[in-house]
Formats: sequence, structure tokens, C-alpha cells
Amino acid sequence: MEIPVYLAAGFLDGGKTSFLNGVLQDGFAREDPTLLICCEEGTEEYDPKALRNVTVVTVEEESELTRDFLKRCEKKYRPRQVLVEFNGMWSLGRFYQDALPDNWVLYQIMTMVEASTFDSYAKNLGQLMMEKLTNADMIVFNRCDEALRAALRQRNLRMVNRRASIFLENTDGTSEDYADDTVCPFDLNQDIIDIPDDDFGVWYVDVMEHPERYEGKAIRAKTVVCHLPQYPGEVILGRFAMTCCENDISFLGLVARGEGFDAYESRSWADVTGVVRLEDHKAYQGQSGPVLRVTALSPADKPKQDVLTF
Repeated sequence: MEIPVYLAAGFLDGGKTSFLNGVLQDGFAREDPTLLICCEEGTEEYDPKALRNVTVVTVEEESELTRDFLKRCEKKYRPRQVLVEFNGMWSLGRFYQDALPDNWVLYQIMTMVEASTFDSYAKNLGQLMMEKLTNADMIVFNRCDEALRAALRQRNLRMVNRRASIFLENTDGTSEDYADDTVCPFDLNQDIIDIPDDDFGVWYVDVMEHPERYEGKAIRAKTVVCHLPQYPGEVILGRFAMTCCENDISFLGLVARGEGFDAYESRSWADVTGVVRLEDHKAYQGQSGPVLRVTALSPADKPKQDVLTF
């Protein structure tokens, strides 16, 4: 049986226990037996009222967290889902590569950070901190004030992890999205902005929402070439993406102009370099939009994951 694992990462006093209390209080374990593996004990305690269907197991040493130990827990407690409050000083890579049983599937990594201590941890424990950020699906910076929010956005953490949802939890109890018009997920100061295969969807959303950022910028990406009869002399370059489920696959495409596309059949792969220009085009229904002026083109192998996911 496949067992989903939800892991809360971060350093001591980062807010992991409070976050897990909130998850449990919202009814996360109301129906299915849940195993909560606690690898770090701070000042906050789990709410007893939220533990009615939850078994808490404490692990004090990283060496105890082995595949055999987790399989024994599975046999003894028979959980349908697992929560892990992970120790910030331990290696995430070791956990999911060496300790996680084959039928335990890591569904989500949620990293909690105390905003006021972030710089100190990043400076003194940079590798451990970076691991928690780059692997996260969601990042929450706790106890932010105006100065900390500005400092975090100035660091542009989007370039550390482009796919994670990042939130700023404020001292007044409100919450806001880290992403705003001042934060770009890519370094726009590069001579050529390389778009990694896995991040094409992130770039596509950003260039469509903020095309002015990329006006005159050179980009390089691996794309699918599509010829459409309604756009003679042009092509659409992009990627297929699964936005919801296997039955919901869309093509994320950008109008492109240049030489040499006649040699490429539709749905063939190409490494493309070009300059983004904002131009009027009927694809944008009478408005201006990003058009890629292609300067270099070469055949490419299909990537290992040819359909993007969000």
C-alpha cells in the first residue's frame, strides 16, 4: 500500500510544530490513522485535542531513522499517512534516498523559517539551509515585519526555488504571497537567460504575466516546435504541460519568428536561442505580447520528462 509522507523541514523555533498543529486541527487526521514522526522537540507542543487519530513517535538520533525502523512503524501502527517534523540539522537527501521505504511516497516538503534568524542560519549553516529551501514545495517565513519582508524580497529567493509556493507570515497574524511585481524567478542580468527544462512552465507564466521584464532579453530553452496553418511563416514554440490531471494537458506556446523552421516537423524538439520582443500579434487578440525572434536553432533530444507539471 502506498503511504503519502508530508515533511515539515526547518530549524529549531522555525514554526514547524505550530504549522503541524494547524494542519491537524483542520481535520487532517480525522478519518485516516496518521503517524507523526517527531525528530526535534522545541518549546511548542502538539495539541492533544488534534492527536485523537494520531500516533506520535519520537526519533532522537539521525542514525535511528532507517528504512527498517520505518517499516517496523508501518507494521505496528498501520498508518494511512505520515507526518514528519524533521530535524533541521539532519540531511533531507539521506532521509528520502536511504531511509524512506519504497511504498512511502514523499508527497510534500514544507519548510518553515523564522524570518529574523534566516540570515544567521544562511551564513553559518548555508548548505543545510539551502537544502531545505531548494527541495521544498512550500516555504513559509514566519514572524515577518515590514523590514524583513523587504529584505527577503530583495534577496529574490525565487531564483533559489522557482516552483515552491512561498508565503510571508506577518507579526500581525496576516499572510501574504512572497511573489509580487518586484520579484522575478530568473536572473535578468545574464547575457542569455537559460531556462532549465523543468522550469519552462515557470518562465512561460512569468513572461506572459510580465512580458515587459523580458523585452530585449535573450533566452535559451529546449522546446517543441509546432506549425499552425493560421500563422504562416511563423511557429509556436513551447511545451506540453499537465495542469491538473492526465486528462488536462495543454500546450504552453510562444509565437516565434526566424529562419530554419521548415526543417522541423511539428512536435519535434529543438534547442532555441532568441530575443523576446513585445509585438502586436493576432495570437494576443489585438494586443501586444511576447514574440521570440530566434537567432539560433538546433535539433534536440526529448527530455526525460517531456510533459511539464505544476
